[in-house]
Amino acid sequence: MVPKSQILNLYKSLLRESQKFASYNFRSYAVRRVRDAFREFQNMQDPEIIRNKLSEAYKNLEIIKRQALISQMYQSDKLVIENIPRSIKS
Repeated sequence: MVPKSQILNLYKSLLRESQKFASYNFRSYAVRRVRDAFREFQNMQDPEIIRNKLSEAYKNLEIIKRQALISQMYQSDKLVIENIPRSIKS
């Protein structure tokens, strides 16, 4: 069985790396996709499926890291929604 702390660390790493996208649209999509994927399998009990999903998540982490780095190299202007203060967004 995979320790829950390892899964939680992976989840936090995926969210942290997803926040590094320069583009608002890619950033929000990546965060939403990570959250949805982990919610979908949060009650999974089968160790084999958990290991498969965990290895898939580690591959996705590497993809997100690479894509976030590339997006930072080719930044564009910020969207209007990105300039709104956080207190107004809520």
